[in-house]
Amino acid sequence: MGIAKKQIASEEIPEQQTMYKILFMIGFVHLLNDSIQAVVPAMFPILEQSMGLSFTQLGLIAFALNLTASIIQPMIGVYTDKKPSPYALPIGLCFTFVGVIGLALAPSFWMIILSVILIGLGSATFHPEGSRVAYMASASGGKRGLAQSIFQVGGNTGQALAPLITALILVPFGQFGAIWFAIVAALAVAILMYIARWYAEQIRIYATLKNTKNKKIEKTEVHLPNHEKKKIVFYSICLLIFLVFARSWFHAGITNFFAFYVIDKFNLTISQAQVYIFIFLAAGAIGTFAGGPLADRFGKRNMIFFSMLGSAPLALLLPYSGPVTSYLLISVIGFIILSSFSVTVVYAQELVPGKIGTVSGLIVGLAFGMGAVGSIAIGWIADLIGLPSTMLIIASIPLIGILTMFLPSDQRLKEINQ
Repeated sequence: MGIAKKQIASEEIPEQQTMYKILFMIGFVHLLNDSIQAVVPAMFPILEQSMGLSFTQLGLIAFALNLTASIIQPMIGVYTDKKPSPYALPIGLCFTFVGVIGLALAPSFWMIILSVILIGLGSATFHPEGSRVAYMASASGGKRGLAQSIFQVGGNTGQALAPLITALILVPFGQFGAIWFAIVAALAVAILMYIARWYAEQIRIYATLKNTKNKKIEKTEVHLPNHEKKKIVFYSICLLIFLVFARSWFHAGITNFFAFYVIDKFNLTISQAQVYIFIFLAAGAIGTFAGGPLADRFGKRNMIFFSMLGSAPLALLLPYSGPVTSYLLISVIGFIILSSFSVTVVYAQELVPGKIGTVSGLIVGLAFGMGAVGSIAIGWIADLIGLPSTMLIIASIPLIGILTMFLPSDQRLKEINQ
């Protein structure tokens, strides 16, 4: 530990009230964006019947979507941290618009792959800049947990609509029913044009403030040596990404394959099976919103720890439960395991301050998107050993949450950033 004196230039946007209008708008667009993404796995039962696709091929479709939607997010985040790009938001959703039309009209497996790649590119552009908008609207970052929860719950709610999309649109209209989501994409583009203008104005204010010479203060603070700090941050961010990676594998297993499992086990229709997925995702959306306040009360690391291990025993019971008990179990599992969704993002932002886009890309993008690899692996395992045995493997994934104890505590985070 050492004593250091340094000059710090204030780089915050001038104090303002939390811009709830912008927060709810960007959260609503997140809902629209992720509901479009959710159309893809929602179509799996339809595509399996109409095109005769295997579980492995379905996993490849999920992989193509998540590869573009999530894994390239860190690169976009790094770029936008250096050069914020407000109008990348509506431009990105234009790719989604084209992809949705292609998805509705695709005559073959490979055309579906191309269409979901376009949808993924739009989503990859949206998420890092969307997180930045949420941060900027949070009164100079003063309510980051609340802002991130509002932003993330929009996305989780959009994902929760997937089973309803299947039951109300895709089952009666088939693959072509996806064309309705071109209207959803167009609405998102229109809202993002308004947000982009506000965002551009905030950048102008930020640049003016940054160039103001009298905004400098001096303070003496105790901080860790740089090499020790970098070592802790590196290992912590790697562990955090791994934990989100594990959570994403579990999420992919439930959302992409649990419907097939209950169809076989309980002899249900596609629409009936989708109810379980809707309950899981809807409960998860509620958990995402509740996670922020709970983390403020009990600590971010504790919340991450609880969300993984707290859901583990219930997940292990799920493969042995009956059709009615499964409704209750999957709702509680969804609430608990996704309660840390926004918390992990805020934790990472505090671990690596000043890198909003990069952190969003790593946590929401790369780590969550690596669940795409899980989709292929789970699909391959299901083809190899059968879905019942595969569900046992999926149910054991939350046990990995025990590794959360090796993350720095909230108090330790404050010491690292001094």
